[in-house]
Amino acid sequence: MRLLVTGATGKVGRTLIARLLSDERWGGAEIRALCHNRSIEETDRISVVRGSIAERAVVAEALDGVTHAVHLATCKETPDDVMDVTVKGLFWLLEEARASPAFRQFVLIGGDAAIGHFHYRLPVPATEEVPHQAYPGCYALSKVLEEVMLQQYCLQYDFNGCCLRAPWIMEKDDFKYTLSFGEDVFGAPQWRELVGEEVAEDFQRSGTVPCLHDADGEPLRRNFVHVGDLVEAILAALDNPKARGQLFNICMNRPIDYGEVADYLARTRDLPSVRIDSSYHSNWMDNSKARALLDWEPQYDLQRLIEEAWSYQREHNDPRRVWYPG
Repeated sequence: MRLLVTGATGKVGRTLIARLLSDERWGGAEIRALCHNRSIEETDRISVVRGSIAERAVVAEALDGVTHAVHLATCKETPDDVMDVTVKGLFWLLEEARASPAFRQFVLIGGDAAIGHFHYRLPVPATEEVPHQAYPGCYALSKVLEEVMLQQYCLQYDFNGCCLRAPWIMEKDDFKYTLSFGEDVFGAPQWRELVGEEVAEDFQRSGTVPCLHDADGEPLRRNFVHVGDLVEAILAALDNPKARGQLFNICMNRPIDYGEVADYLARTRDLPSVRIDSSYHSNWMDNSKARALLDWEPQYDLQRLIEEAWSYQREHNDPRRVWYPG
C-alpha cells in the first residue's frame, strides 16, 4: 500500500500517519504527504510532495504510484481559496486517481456542514439519506460539493471511493476550550461576542461554562467525534469492500448535550454554568451504518471526552493552535 494523505499536517492527518506507523498491521504501508503551507519530516516510510492541490501537475506527482488516498485538505470560510482547494483540488485528485492503473481506493473526509448541522431542524436522527443543505457561507457549500463530486465519480466511472462524514473533530484539550469565555476559545460560538467583554471576563475568572440552549429552549445537542475514533474509522474503511461507493456518518453514539456537560462539570469540578440562548437546532447524527458495515465502534462518550480534555497537560513544545485553512 502506498497511501497519499492530503492535509497531512492537520490534526487528523498527523494522527492517521502516527497510527499507521505504530501499528504492525500497516507495517508495509508507505505514506506520501501532500503539503502546502506546512510540511512534515520525511523518513524511510514518509515522502513529501510540496505544492498546491489546485495545480494538476502537483496532484499528478503526488498520486504517482499511489494505491490509496485519504483526502483531508480543506478550507474554512476563505472565499478566495475555497473553490481552488475544495472543488478544483478534489477534481484533479479524482481525475488523476481514476486514470492511474495503480490506484485502488479513495477516502474523502466530509463534514456535517453538508447537512447544515445545527442550523436546520432535523426532527429525527440524521442518517446518510438526509438531503444536502448547506448553511450560509462558502465552507458548508464546499462540503456539499465534495460529497456530490465523489458520488458522481463513483457512478460515472465505477470508481472505488467512500466518504466518511464527520462532525466537529476533537483532540487533546479542544473540548475544554470550546467552552471558554476567554480569548482562547476554540471554534464557535464565540461566547464573548454573545455576552459582552465585561461579563465574559467575570465568567472566565470564575470558570463558568456556557450551557447552550436551542431554538426550543432546551439544552442544545450537537454532534462531535474524537480524532482517534475518526482515524479508526478511516482504517476500517481502507480496502474494505463494504465501503465501496458508500457514505458513512462517523460520530459519537450520542450527540453532546450541553445540559449534561454543565451538570457533569458542576458535579465533578464544581464549575458553575450559565444559560446561553440561541436559534440553533438540536440534531442527532445516526452512526449505525458505519457500525454495521465497517465493524467500527466509537470509544469516546461524553464522560471520556470531558475527562481527557480537562486533564490534558500540554508540553512546552505543544502549543494550542488553530490553523485555517485546514
